This record gives sequence, structure tokens and C-alpha cells, in this order.
Amino acid sequence: METSNRQQAAGRRPVRRIVIAGGGTAGWMAAAALSRTLGKVLDIKLVESDEIGTVGVGEATIPSLVHFHRLLDIDEQEFMAATQATFKLGIAFEGWRQRGEDYIHSFGMTGTDHWTAGFQHFWHKGRERGLAGDYGDYCLELAAARDNRFGHLPNEGLNYAYHLDATRYARYLRRFSEHFGVERIEARIASVDKDAGGDIAALVLDSGTRIEGDLFLDCTGFRSLLLGQALGVGYEDWSQWLFNDSAIAVQTESVGPAVPYTRSIAHDWGWQWRIPLQHRTGNGIVFSSRYVDDATARAALLANVEGRVLTEPRVIRFTPGQRKQVWARNCVALGLASGFLEPIESTSIHLIQRALVRLLQTFPTDGISQADVDEFNGQADADIRQIRDFIIAHYKVTNRRDTPYWHDAAAMEVPEALRHRIALFRETGQVFRIANELFAENSWVQVMLGQGLHPEQHHRSADLMGDAELQGFLENIRHSVAQQVARLPQHEAYVRKYCPAGKP
Repeated sequence: METSNRQQAAGRRPVRRIVIAGGGTAGWMAAAALSRTLGKVLDIKLVESDEIGTVGVGEATIPSLVHFHRLLDIDEQEFMAATQATFKLGIAFEGWRQRGEDYIHSFGMTGTDHWTAGFQHFWHKGRERGLAGDYGDYCLELAAARDNRFGHLPNEGLNYAYHLDATRYARYLRRFSEHFGVERIEARIASVDKDAGGDIAALVLDSGTRIEGDLFLDCTGFRSLLLGQALGVGYEDWSQWLFNDSAIAVQTESVGPAVPYTRSIAHDWGWQWRIPLQHRTGNGIVFSSRYVDDATARAALLANVEGRVLTEPRVIRFTPGQRKQVWARNCVALGLASGFLEPIESTSIHLIQRALVRLLQTFPTDGISQADVDEFNGQADADIRQIRDFIIAHYKVTNRRDTPYWHDAAAMEVPEALRHRIALFRETGQVFRIANELFAENSWVQVMLGQGLHPEQHHRSADLMGDAELQGFLENIRHSVAQQVARLPQHEAYVRKYCPAGKP
């Protein structure tokens, strides 16, 4: 068997030449990760054209990007100044449960768990007895976000992410990558050549030049020029659960201090984002063309922005879903080329990052193994489906029925795994996290409660505390959170001191 495996490996083509098709966030994240880790043994080329714009609106992130930057040894202050970045502690959902009712889905943990039951069970018992405050009072990140405060704490005591300028981020990563040997080629891709076996052999540029490679990364956005078009990998459409298929983005001047959270503002047929950077605010509206036309959505967006409009509003079309494989033959798709979920939970950059880490962990130096490809695709599929279900939950679990859009979302049939999660939480207050799943128990609890779903019962471990003990337990947590928040500086002042950016 060992001899057979060696013979099989010997027949593979070693991977030494990497060709990245497309720039933007996906392309330059790939270039940065590969060059920083394997740049000494790989020839890495990136082909992009300044004439082809990028979507460039993935400007809110989640804490995994902090860890990604640490892996690459990226200086946080330098990166934040270069990208006009601010800090993010969570997302404020405004009008999602009901009109006029808001909540925050924050990073970090809420309260203190017992090994038999999560904190939500003790909080639920406290609410029944009139002893507990708002669920967010027991979460440091959430309380800090509400008070517009931020600061780095010892031992990573405050979980955070970033708001960043996506165009500047790609530019920053380009400089980083070129330092480690990546060659950028300015050109349009005219066609994709395949070899006799069906693998991609080269990108043919508009000049006629051929860029040959052993492994190709498709970062060509929604077009999926390599994986989708050249290799013919199909697309799985998830619009039966995720109604939104359009977005309009616009940038405005900043008119006040940047808050440390993303705002997600519900409309009658979609929702609006507001992302504060140091030099401007990113805005956009995500909607379903089945329920509203572009002109109405555009008018609603412009009527609900603050500050002078800096850019012409532009419409972005998308189909929620994923490629049926994200690695086929000698091509791996990243970012929009692999699939798309609306940005409600800021997961797009995370999925790029996860794919890159997975690729590096299974990098096919000695040739592509089908077992590695299958494992890569299986893990990628599980990642995006779990995130998909979390996003669907925001629409399914809501008290809103006041417009056709919200009524239909609440009434839709959802995937079986999500149906089970919702029923489990409703009936028992339990959340069981799947191994390696992005969103932890606290995220599911915050969103379920925030959307208006309260459990019918709690775990009996909470009943072992008498009222006095339970009140003391809850009050100690709340008081500790309040004390820590009071010691944090205001977010705007901290950013000005820590990572001030020059004029844009």
C-alpha cells in the first residue's frame, strides 16, 4: 500500500507556480498569506486590471481577522492607519424584532456558564423572578458598544474586529505581498487555456501573453472566470431562504464620532448598513427585487444617510449560494467567485480567510491529492452552510409581519438543521454548537433573544440557586462589566491616539 501511494504521488505534478486571477480583497489576502508563509519556495503571480472595478464594500469584519493578521505578523496600528480603520464590537440590529425595537449581537461571552448549562438559563430564571436586567448588561463587549467605548485589555480581554476601507485594504496587502516577492501583472484576462487532461494550463492576457501555473486561485468575483466558466462548476442557489438579491452602496462624509459597531437598520423589504471609518461612512441597502424596485430602494437609502454623499450610488446584483465545489482540478475559488452570503453578519472576509488557512494546511507541494480536494470541499461546504443557517435565522425568527417581505420570511420553510436549532432553543433554551462552527453559543442566544424568541423553560441547574444567591451571582457579573466599561476610553478618542490616519 505504501509503495502504491508513493507511485501515485510520483505521478502528480509538483506545485511551484501559483497564479492568482483577480485582485481585490480576496486576491490580495491570498497573495499576502501565501507569500508570507511559502513565498521562499513558490513563484506567485497576481493578474488584475485597474479597468475592472471590485465590489469593494466588504468593510465590516469579525474577530477572526485579528487572528489572521497576527499569523501574518501584520502590525495592527500600521494596518489601521493605512485603511482608515476603526474598531468593531458587534452589530446593532435596529427594527428587526419589531419596529422601534433594537438589540446588539456582540462579540465575546455573556455572563458565566456552568458546566451543565449556559448562562442564559440562569438569566432566564432571574427574569422569571424579577432579579435580572437586560441580557446585554452581562456582556463586556455589548455594554462597551452601547457606551461607545473601546480599549485593548490584558490577555485579549475584549473581543473585537475592524471597520476598514476595502479598497485601501487591498492596496495595503498589495504592498505587503510585493515585499515578499509577489509579482503583480496589470492586464485583462482574455481567455483561460486548459491542458489535454482538463486542468487549467494558463491565463491568456489581452496582450496575448500566457501566464502558466500549477495551481490557480480564482478571485474574479461573481464572474468566477476560472472555476465557474472555464471548469464549468455549477452554482447552488439559496434564494428560497435568502430573499435578498440586490444591494446599493454609497459613501458619505462622517458627521460625528465613529461608533464601535456596525448598524443594521431594517426596512420594509430589506435592511441598510452603516459602517463608520475614520474618514467617511460606508452605507448600503440590501433588498429583494421581488419586493421593491431599484429606484425605491435607492431613494430610501439616500433618505436615511448622514452627511454629504461622496460617491454615486451603485447597484450590485447577486445570487445567494455557493459553487458546488470550491476546489476543482487545479483551481481554488476564493471570495465572491466561490459563493456569496449577504453581509448581515460580516462573514465574507472570514470565509476567504478560512479557505486560505485550510489551503495552507493542506498545500499540495508535491502535487494535488484528490483526498485533500475532497476534504477541503467538505469543510468549506460545512462552513458556509452553518453561516447560511445563522443568517436565515435573522429572517425566520422575528415578530415582524407588517409587510409582505417580513411576513413571507417568517413563514418560509427553513433547512432541517436550522428548524431543529430553533425548536431546541424555544423549548429548552439549549444551544449545541457544532465543532469548528463560526458562531458560538452566545451568538445564537443573542440573536434568538434579540429577534424575540424566548425559551419556554430553563435548565434545572438554575433552580439550585435561591433568590438571594441568584441575585448576587447576576449582580456581581453586571457590576464587574459596568466597572470595566467605565474604565475604557471613548472609542473615537482611542482611535485618534492609537492609529490616527492621515487625510484621505
